[in-house]
Amino acid sequence: MDITAEKLVELGRYFSIIHHIKGRIRLRVNPKIKCHGESVSLQDIEALPQKIEGIKSIKINKIVGSLTIEYDAHIFPDHLWKDLVHGENLEELVSMITRLSKEFI
Repeated sequence: MDITAEKLVELGRYFSIIHHIKGRIRLRVNPKIKCHGESVSLQDIEALPQKIEGIKSIKINKIVGSLTIEYDAHIFPDHLWKDLVHGENLEELVSMITRLSKEFI
């Protein structure tokens, strides 16, 4: 299933920042995200580096419920990650993700 920029931003409310250094962020994933299991799969999330410019890799740790994203810090400024988890400036995030899409998502 394809994931949209809007859906990605919507999922941001289930994340909290554990650790963040320029180019790498580790996020805690709230177990309530499972309610989106029918519309977004782990494979959809793992495939994002091939679909969005600037996302280098994504590692999911199902045991501890975390997600580690390596990204190009020149493309994704620090404040965008904070905006994502706090639900702020979401239209800007959707626009940016759509613009950076390597294929329509």
